[in-house]
Amino acid sequence: MRLSPVGSACCRACPEEMISGPSAFLCARTFYLENFIRRCNAIANTKEDEPRVNSEIRCPEVLLIDEMNVKRGVVGIQEALKLAEAAELDLVEVAPQAKPPVCRIMNYGKYRFQQQKRDKDARKKQKNQVVKEIKMRPKIDLHDYEFKVKAIKAFLEDGHRVKVSIFFRGREMAFLDRGRDVLNKVLDAVSDYGKIEMEPRMEGAYMRIMIAPAADSPAKKQAQKKQQKPAEEAQAAAPAQPAPAKPQKVKKNVLPDADQI
Repeated sequence: MRLSPVGSACCRACPEEMISGPSAFLCARTFYLENFIRRCNAIANTKEDEPRVNSEIRCPEVLLIDEMNVKRGVVGIQEALKLAEAAELDLVEVAPQAKPPVCRIMNYGKYRFQQQKRDKDARKKQKNQVVKEIKMRPKIDLHDYEFKVKAIKAFLEDGHRVKVSIFFRGREMAFLDRGRDVLNKVLDAVSDYGKIEMEPRMEGAYMRIMIAPAADSPAKKQAQKKQQKPAEEAQAAAPAQPAPAKPQKVKKNVLPDADQI
């Protein structure tokens, strides 16, 4: 008899009288067993990316590197564990693909902390660039145009790429030059904030361009000026050093000529 776990489609379809008594006990036992297996699998999946440590290493021999970064050569796993225990450190498998695997004696807690800190700093430095899209019409009015150009500048200052799309409807497809003029006007307005990455091209009823953020946008220049300003103010506030005094010339006693006596 094949049992179905509680909560499965088969068990939910069964009437209550069919899962009462011994059947209910068997279903409950299967349910808890499956939950236990699921938790074990979850724990195993979380440790897949982590190296094996100490008793988790199952290889009979390893290539050992001690805490002083000295290669000890190929040693037995029991000897490597004894050396790590004598140094009050951990035996960490750093290269499981090697034959034999490479193990290092180290402080695994400290190593893991430093690795997590490096990963966290890398995520902070990494900037996720998002593509923003701004849609316009060939006959866009002035207020709407200025509002959308302001939004494009803000996106570019935040480091995002911007896709500008001109939508043509019906007979407007015969006047593609109007859309191209609007795109050229946008490029001139945001030339200090970004540079064109994709030339105007048609995609169905849309004419699109891609603008990438510039390396030296006005916001970045202003931030650099703010950083330079305190240094310049401190330099100006420093007391001026007096110029070194020029050495005075000492007149030598010149004897008068014989005619002057």
